[in-house]
Amino acid sequence: MRFEVTILGSSSATPIFNRNPSAQLLNINERFFLIDCGEGTQQQLLRNGLKAQRIEYIFISHLHGDHYLGLVGLLSSLHLNGRTKPLFLFGPPQLKEILDIQFKYSQTELRYELVFRATQTERPEMIFENQDVVVETFVLDHRIPCTGFKFSQKRRLRKIRKDKVEALNIPVEMIPHIKRGADYTSPDGRVHKSAELTTEPDEPKSYAYCSDTLCSWGYLPQIKGVDTLYHEATFMHDMHERALETYHTTSLQAAEVAINAGVKQLLLGHFSARYRELEPLLDESRSLFPNSKLALEGQTFVI
Repeated sequence: MRFEVTILGSSSATPIFNRNPSAQLLNINERFFLIDCGEGTQQQLLRNGLKAQRIEYIFISHLHGDHYLGLVGLLSSLHLNGRTKPLFLFGPPQLKEILDIQFKYSQTELRYELVFRATQTERPEMIFENQDVVVETFVLDHRIPCTGFKFSQKRRLRKIRKDKVEALNIPVEMIPHIKRGADYTSPDGRVHKSAELTTEPDEPKSYAYCSDTLCSWGYLPQIKGVDTLYHEATFMHDMHERALETYHTTSLQAAEVAINAGVKQLLLGHFSARYRELEPLLDESRSLFPNSKLALEGQTFVI
C-alpha cells in the first residue's frame, strides 16, 4: 500500500528563492489528500507532475495566508478545467465565509460539489474515515486557532500465499474469507488453517502534520509513536525569544518533540525567509534527533 508525502511548499509567511508557502500532497493508496494550500500550490503541482484533478480531500490547518491563500485559485481552476466529482474540504469554520464571498463577487458557481466540514480547536476529533485511513485533528498552540492532522492507516487483511493457493487450487471466491481468518477444507477433506495460507499484513503507518505552533507539549499525546512527523521549525534556537513572540517552534524544539513523541522520522519545515541556507537548522535538529530531514520542495518521503 502506498503511503507517501510530496512537499509542495515549506516556507513560512513569505516565499523566498526556491521555497513556497506551506502545502503538501499525501498519497494514500492512490487517494490524494492536500494538506494546506499556500500561494503557488497550483504551480508546484504542475512542476512536480501531480494532477490537481486527482485531489479528493483538502485540509486547511488555520487562516494565516501562507496556509490557504492558494485555495481559491485551485478551486477555481478545477472548476474551469471541468471537474464534476465532489471535493471534500476540511478547515476552520470561517473558511466557508471567505470562499462564499470570493465566489459571490466573482459570480462563480462551481460545476462540482464542494463539501465543507468545519474543524474545531477545543479538542481532538476524528474528521474522516474510509477503508484505508482515519484522519484526526489535534489542537495546536498558535496565535490564532490552528489544528494539526494525523493520518493513520487501518490494519489490512492478512496476505494470501499464492504458492499455497495455486497448489491447492483454492477457488477465488474463498480468498476473501481466508484473509479474514476462515480455514479452507480441500475436496479430500483436509483442513488447511488460515494461518498456513496467509502471512501477516504490513504494520499500519501513521503521519502527523504539525502546522504553526508553540512548543507547548499539549499535542504530544496525539502524535505519540507516529512513523513520520512533519513539524514546523521556523527558527534556529538562538531565536527562541522570537519563536515565543510569534508562536512558533525552533528546530531544536522540533527535535525534542520528536524524541518525546517516540517518532521514527522527523521532517522539518515552515522555514523563516531569513534563512537562505537550511543546513544549520538540520544540523541543530540532528544534534538531538539524528533521523531529521528537511522538507524541501519536490521531495517525496515514504511514510
